[in-house]
Amino acid sequence: MKKTRPERRQGPAVVRGDLVSESTHDQRLLDRRGPADWLHMDPWRVLRIQAEFVEGFGQLAELPEAVTVFGSARTPQDSPDYKLGIDIGRRLSEAGYAVITGGGPGCMEAANRGAREAGGVSVGLGIELPFEQHMNEYVDLGIEFRYFFVRKTMFVKYSRGFVALPGGFGTLDELFEALTLVQTRKVTSFPVVLLGTEFWGGLYEWIRTTLVDTGKIAPTDLDLIQVTDDVDEAVRIIVEADRNRASNSGNGQRAAQSVPQSTVADAE
Repeated sequence: MKKTRPERRQGPAVVRGDLVSESTHDQRLLDRRGPADWLHMDPWRVLRIQAEFVEGFGQLAELPEAVTVFGSARTPQDSPDYKLGIDIGRRLSEAGYAVITGGGPGCMEAANRGAREAGGVSVGLGIELPFEQHMNEYVDLGIEFRYFFVRKTMFVKYSRGFVALPGGFGTLDELFEALTLVQTRKVTSFPVVLLGTEFWGGLYEWIRTTLVDTGKIAPTDLDLIQVTDDVDEAVRIIVEADRNRASNSGNGQRAAQSVPQSTVADAE
């Protein structure tokens, strides 16, 4: 059997075999160990970071209004969570939104698949990792990033809301970053929907009974999170928030024109 050589994408380049580095750009940026010659490298690193922002902004500038779907890369295709991902991707596309994911397998693939099957725009924002994670086959527009913070900026800037499917540390990181941005009003009218009450219910109760009860967050901060098992309800939450934002900006026709009338009626 032919041995597969290790492969990694580094920006626009693909390297294989012994040329594959054991570390990522993020690791090297955050590593302060070793000699001080890194002081002379950071200015060049800033230019690379700037280039990632420019590339991301350029590729996504004409993207239709979109919703980002997060979730575990480890979800198998025969899992109920995978089917949930397909359903939410399809319904968001039918409601007129592009679907953005991290571009990987599992729940991300499922949401991209649902968007593709519904004839919608399917976007993947990948990330360089120590282990190779290829862009899933259902992504129509894929962008690979070296740095997490650049990628996160793209998720927020080009999304009308977030939907979180069951996931691990990466999903939780993206979830709480979104909640922090909304709580601190860095972004406004930005719905965050947790899809799957059995999975997310314990976390929601901990937030309610520990963070609220000990005064770490305000009781009204609970309003930033919506938990449901109903894909249609998740879409209605996003549509309604989108309509409210459009109305407040003096463009109240936008949401009503971009989603099916049945969905708009259900949101009222």
